[in-house]
Amino acid sequence: MSKRGWRNLDESDVRVRPGRGSRPRSKQRPKHSDAAEAMVIAVDRGRWTVALDGDPGRVVTAMRARELGRTPVVVGDLVGVVGDVSGKPDTLARIVRVADRASVLRRTADDTDPYERVVVANAEQLIIVTALADPPPRPGFIDRCLVAAYAGGLAPVLCLTKADLADPGEWIATYSSLDMPITITSLDAEPDELRDMLSGRVSALVGHSGVGKSTLVNKLVPAAERATGEVSGVGKGRHTSTSAVALALPGDGWVVDTPGIRSFGLAHVTADDVIAPFEGFAEAAEECPPNCGHLGGTDDPDCYLDTYAEQEGGSSDQLASLRRLLRSRAGLDEA
Repeated sequence: MSKRGWRNLDESDVRVRPGRGSRPRSKQRPKHSDAAEAMVIAVDRGRWTVALDGDPGRVVTAMRARELGRTPVVVGDLVGVVGDVSGKPDTLARIVRVADRASVLRRTADDTDPYERVVVANAEQLIIVTALADPPPRPGFIDRCLVAAYAGGLAPVLCLTKADLADPGEWIATYSSLDMPITITSLDAEPDELRDMLSGRVSALVGHSGVGKSTLVNKLVPAAERATGEVSGVGKGRHTSTSAVALALPGDGWVVDTPGIRSFGLAHVTADDVIAPFEGFAEAAEECPPNCGHLGGTDDPDCYLDTYAEQEGGSSDQLASLRRLLRSRAGLDEA
């Protein structure tokens, strides 16, 4: 596993209680230079399952050390563990440090909720799983997942399932200007193209219940045996996964199966977060007026992105797609 910056307390973090001299409070964090590196692969009721050195064959159960306080530890986090790391039944190690995150997939309950929920840490890709039928696609949800991916530093991939029930052509055309990989799967075929995209990487899968996400996971990781559920008559799926879990892919790589969700709040995302991954438009946005939302039209009439698209080689189709994402982030389109 690669070395990363560890979050440790320094002397400025040590608090002194009156009448107790300079004894540090329990929040002081020792360096633990002998801690073993591991990746969190599951969280359940105050216990973390970790894979030592990212090896799925060396799994240990751990608790969060007191000195970490309320430091959040989620699936995908790279951590340091001490204590009994044998992995034997009834043994328990301690998580004593958490590495800086390379990427974070966050969501809020809605667009007004100030509390961010970290879904997955350190994933390289976000696989947005959407059924072409039963239930029908919801472009607002896709757009919000794209916004969350761009803001969190994940590369998005659109996975259109149930191609045996509907033609994917319309949706391929809708998202083609974003230069995003799109893969098509069907119920009666192996997802070989998706399997190649996931190989050697840490990827998170997100999607509404009923779109076939758990079915995909079972094909990608046969040993996973994730529960699958039937889609109800009104086109809404039954929740079949209740917590995020990282599953080792045959060969190399990890896939994080996340619970089916009905909404993806983006209260934590700014307009510039959405544009940042698109180099040309990100540079052009620096010429916009302060607090520009980059929506154009009557909302942002002086937005410089229009000039960039018309005169400086920017793609008008890509700008239209970016603005669709920005409208979704702002809650101006149905999600």
